[in-house]
Amino acid sequence: MKLGAHVSTSGGVDKAFDRALEIGAEAFQIFATSPRAWRFRDAPDSQVTAFHRRAEETDISPFFIHASYLINVGGGPELVKKSVDSLTSHMNAAGRLGAAGVIFHGGSHRGAGFDGVLDQAAAALRSALAGSPDDVRLIIENSAGMGAHIGSSFSEIARIIDAVGDSRVDVCLDTQHTFAAGYNLADAGAIDGVMDEFDREIGLQKLVVVHANDAKTGFGSGVDRHENIGDGHIGIGGFEVIMGHPAFRDVPFILEVPGMDKKGPDKENMDRIKAVRAGIGIQP
Repeated sequence: MKLGAHVSTSGGVDKAFDRALEIGAEAFQIFATSPRAWRFRDAPDSQVTAFHRRAEETDISPFFIHASYLINVGGGPELVKKSVDSLTSHMNAAGRLGAAGVIFHGGSHRGAGFDGVLDQAAAALRSALAGSPDDVRLIIENSAGMGAHIGSSFSEIARIIDAVGDSRVDVCLDTQHTFAAGYNLADAGAIDGVMDEFDREIGLQKLVVVHANDAKTGFGSGVDRHENIGDGHIGIGGFEVIMGHPAFRDVPFILEVPGMDKKGPDKENMDRIKAVRAGIGIQP
């Protein structure tokens, strides 16, 4: 079980390794470009070369790219086209860097209902995959259940994967989103049922990464609000339950917490989650 964090690429994508080392991360996630803009800025060849060199020097892996927050495969035609172009750019950037995959949010059906956008969402993802490297995974992240967001239930994610029909589509399970969506991963008496449902609907082989975040809001809130490890409604005890479950034993955990100084994942949070791993007897 590798423990990592989302880290900054300020100054160049290769700087991600330095930020990961500073906080003791064993894996990481980055943005390949601004997550709040459509324009995609490719990293210069010199930075890509430096990135590969640092990957060999540090042996930190795996690493993932998080796609733009603007992506919405449930929107209107123009928005879907922009989303496909953005996903394709991210997938090709992941191929250049050697990233394991691109994690993305499906967006919102905007009142049309999940059934009303399923076909167009699947077509959009197939189009993005058609222009992508064969060895990069397209990774759907579950949502917290707020409003019309796509993919808050395991059944919706399963239907998207089945409709796309491409083996490169996998899943990122966010602990806070899962908890907010009404799946009580933090409860020792409930987690077996939760993960049995995941396996039945999606398949545990599709779970390739976890976003490890505590919850600022309560169970079943439907609200996407991350908290530092141990300071939220999941708590240290909840992470002991989650990380101790066999479904997660070989899955990397990536922190996306606010940080003690509100600057993102930090060493304190990394130390806390490492202590959980050590406390339940899992070796790094």
